[in-house]
Amino acid sequence: MKTGRHGRVSNRREGRQHPGSGGWRIGFPLLGVVAFWGLAMLGGCARGINAPVWPQGEAPRGTLATHTLVVDGVSRRYALYLPAAEKSGPYALVLELHGGGVTIDDMTGESGYKTPYKLWMPLADAEGVVVVYPEGRPGAYGKPTWNDCRGDATVSSQADDVRFIGVLLEHLLSTYSIDPRRVYVSGTSNGGLMALRLAVEMPTRLAAVAAVAAAMPAHSECPPPSHPLSVLFMNGTRDAHLPYEGGTVSRPPKPSFGTVQSTAASVALWVKVDGADPEPVVHRFPDLDPHDGSTVVRYTYGHGVGGTQVVLYRIEGGGHAAPSMAQQYSWLYEWRFGHQNHDIEMVQEVWQFFRDKRVLGP
Repeated sequence: MKTGRHGRVSNRREGRQHPGSGGWRIGFPLLGVVAFWGLAMLGGCARGINAPVWPQGEAPRGTLATHTLVVDGVSRRYALYLPAAEKSGPYALVLELHGGGVTIDDMTGESGYKTPYKLWMPLADAEGVVVVYPEGRPGAYGKPTWNDCRGDATVSSQADDVRFIGVLLEHLLSTYSIDPRRVYVSGTSNGGLMALRLAVEMPTRLAAVAAVAAAMPAHSECPPPSHPLSVLFMNGTRDAHLPYEGGTVSRPPKPSFGTVQSTAASVALWVKVDGADPEPVVHRFPDLDPHDGSTVVRYTYGHGVGGTQVVLYRIEGGGHAAPSMAQQYSWLYEWRFGHQNHDIEMVQEVWQFFRDKRVLGP
């Protein structure tokens, strides 16, 4: 067992080979309001900057393993995937944050469901990336959630998730050969809102964040963003659960899922913080699947402070779903949550945005 300055890491783990991108049984079942967020989201210095350092007791390369990190006496789970191949220099790190109601087994495909998020693992092998799937704490429905910045939401856990992520980063950077300038966070729905909270509260530790099916909170309990950071949004215009035009999140009155700003207002806020170009470069993707009810347009606001960018993937006709060609959700999912776009691969697009970004520092 390794003991850090702020937490304890258990050697207890569940090692298994990553599932790759093969076929899976079904999409997520219809669980109703109780699992709204879950359905929606399926919804320092580096140590050893030469050869990677894999401590005894950790998972070997090419294997997914679940670990426990104890922070302030609370056990927190995360799944860790180490690239299969050796690398001459330090690795990049991607944290992928689940939606509310989702477990790390759902995210990695261990539950047997189709999930675009497991595609981070083959990408990790190809690109030399350490991928970590942290897990939130139970919220109002007893399902894992993140304590994001929505001050008017009562559904989420009240855990100190910023501290958890900070302690987790400290452990990962001190244990593995990870470049501290290349730390990225991606999240979807509740996880996307949590990624935006990290962008506000620890911007000097991150190189970029991506928020899928997420927007800035309308009634935030966090301070407004003030430090430039590259931010990506990927939102569907027909998302009935986290409205593209802003407003009330989800449908049930109790407990409250809070409210969010519009996607346009969220993008404009970060364009201003970054000092980026007010007029975007526009790219329309080919409509590879004319039957998926959606198309994709990308808006890039470049030339921000320190090379920062704000990028919006507008999924025209898209619902509350991460786009994917390889991991397509069931008709039942789409009946409940709207169209999933099949013209782009979310993981690939997010990584293309991340790969050349570096931490700006204080």
